[in-house]
Amino acid sequence: MEGTKKVGKGGRKGGERKKAMTKSVKAGLQFPVGRIARFLKKGRYAQRVGSGAPVYLAAVLEYLAAEVLELAGNAAKDNKKSRIVPRHLLLAIRNDQELGKLLSGVTIASGGVLPNINPILLPKKSATEKPSTPKSPGKSTAGKSPKK
Repeated sequence: MEGTKKVGKGGRKGGERKKAMTKSVKAGLQFPVGRIARFLKKGRYAQRVGSGAPVYLAAVLEYLAAEVLELAGNAAKDNKKSRIVPRHLLLAIRNDQELGKLLSGVTIASGGVLPNINPILLPKKSATEKPSTPKSPGKSTAGKSPKK
């Protein structure tokens, strides 16, 4: 009965080998966990990098990318376009409160600006409507608290 036993890693004798599986596949992610681990080590952000850190970071980056791409795709569809361009990315980011706050200091090349017209510059309402009488500043302010 010699040769029927399969020997483990140390003294492998030609037994069946497991199919290689990347860390990204194990984590169920599209972003490269191994590459992010390499960058974390090479960047010297800390002396040691745990095994879970690159997985977590890859998951966060993948989520952010998916969120931005979904919103940009919606912006492209609203403009009747089938391709996402920098303008759509800018509209997606600036119209979303949380992404806008995260990327407030970021300039997107060829993105332009959000469409915005100051209300003062818009034409006046028609004369058929009853004009509202503005309060004069000379009236008493007995019910109001004094300004500090």
